[in-house]
Amino acid sequence: MNISGKKIVALALLLCASVIAGAAEPIKIGMIDGMSGPFANAGEAVARNLQLAIETVNARGGVKLPDGRHPLALEIFDNKLGVEESLIEFKRLTDKHIPFVVQGNSSAVAAALIDAVAKHNQRVPDNRVLFLNYSAVDPALTNEKCSYWHFRFDANADMRMNALTEVIKGDARAKRVYLIGQDYSFGRLVAQAARSQLAAKRPDIVIVGDELHPIGKIKDFAPYIAKIKASGADAVITGNWGNDLTLLVKAAKEFGLNTKFYTFYGNGLGAPAAIGDAGVDRVRAVAEWHPNAGDGVVNSASDRFYSAFRQRYPQAKDDYVFLRMHVMIEMLVAAMEKAKSTEANAVAKALEGGHYQNAFHDATMRAADHQLIQPLYVSVMRKKSNGGIRFDNEGSGYGFKTELYLPAASTALSTSCKMQRPPR
Repeated sequence: MNISGKKIVALALLLCASVIAGAAEPIKIGMIDGMSGPFANAGEAVARNLQLAIETVNARGGVKLPDGRHPLALEIFDNKLGVEESLIEFKRLTDKHIPFVVQGNSSAVAAALIDAVAKHNQRVPDNRVLFLNYSAVDPALTNEKCSYWHFRFDANADMRMNALTEVIKGDARAKRVYLIGQDYSFGRLVAQAARSQLAAKRPDIVIVGDELHPIGKIKDFAPYIAKIKASGADAVITGNWGNDLTLLVKAAKEFGLNTKFYTFYGNGLGAPAAIGDAGVDRVRAVAEWHPNAGDGVVNSASDRFYSAFRQRYPQAKDDYVFLRMHVMIEMLVAAMEKAKSTEANAVAKALEGGHYQNAFHDATMRAADHQLIQPLYVSVMRKKSNGGIRFDNEGSGYGFKTELYLPAASTALSTSCKMQRPPR
């Protein structure tokens, strides 16, 4: 064969390899969450974040495995935020042999999925599934209910409350606190954490109200706001999320309640616009990151991350950006590449102790309980037109500024998890 012929064969082989690589089977990630009903906005925000994270991986060639590079693909299963619906959707997911399930909106759903995944993996060992949790923050999920097949990428409720109460501890004017939350496991745990941590850090503070309301069913929070106002509370602590938070803070604005709000999720999903000027210097939120976390450095890596999201979703109603979901996808990809496999047990082994670091975030998956240990920010609401912040949230004119930064080591709490691992 002459040189020219060899070149033709080589080019043909390269073309063949390229076609095979291009046709590589996608690695599917199944998202089970509420895409309809009163919390659809939360599900839609999650889907946007996951999709951008997946597109970022695919843009650099996908997941590198021994048989080539594979793109990621997101498949969404609407559970209407119900436990029974979640189990039905989980069965559909496993029937499709999807190796990874992600979920987060509702700790009750997460608890049910942890049990379902464990039973499925024992029953069908050749079709095992790994559960990656991006928002369900019931501490029990990585304590007494911990599972080898479950990894949490959000700070749990105790960790978030620890950050909030660090701020309250330093506020000498905080004397009377009102607790309000959703009536399910998460809401009760937030109230419990607030009581115990305030008692330890500020025993002089009086809890003047402790109320739970039906989740996703209250359309008018005015009666609750009236009770808060009548209590004389100077601070409100709430774990409410989705429309239950938006409607709560909207009612506070309309009723003229000017107390401070310490929230888990007050920095997105319509809340800043709903509360408006009444929230400036009063509403606080805790998260692993926020758009103005770049500390005044224009065009910082943090700024570029946020700008990429806004460029991808310029028309999005809610620009609630979850860094932890991007971290979750990146750590999953790193674990698959380390394990050289998508098999659940192999990926779980690789994910334990996994470390993620970029220019503005540093996180480690604790092997003992599968809880991600990462920094936390408590930020306070500001008006963009007043200066001091570069980015507003959701085009509302209001954004958040760092009030307290806790490095990863300061957010870690002890665990009671006794991890049962499968045979190696």
